[in-house]
Amino acid sequence: MLDASKTTADLPAIPGKRYFTIGEVSELCGVKPHVLRYWEQEFPQLKPVKRRGNRRYYQRHDVMMIRQIRSLLYEEGYTIGGARQHLSGDGVKEDGNQSQQIVRQLRVELEEVLQILRR
Repeated sequence: MLDASKTTADLPAIPGKRYFTIGEVSELCGVKPHVLRYWEQEFPQLKPVKRRGNRRYYQRHDVMMIRQIRSLLYEEGYTIGGARQHLSGDGVKEDGNQSQQIVRQLRVELEEVLQILRR
């Protein structure tokens, strides 16, 4: 269930897959599919692969970017234009939320590797 009140920290870990459908990304990022399609038009950094029947397939870096956009808009109060400018700026500072997200993701992946090694 999508919940706009969730913070980026509350979102689930990103599975170790190469491609994600728009429905999967919607669940992983807490954003409805029509919002994702709109953001594709507003943020040049979002470029999902389009395959048969114009179906969108997002990669891990797209999911991370969507989570960063979501954080800027919903948690930090940026406007679309402000978030676009923040993301495209030359001297963009490393976003703390994104760093925490990457660390959490790495931890989940390392725990999965540990489980495999223990077998």
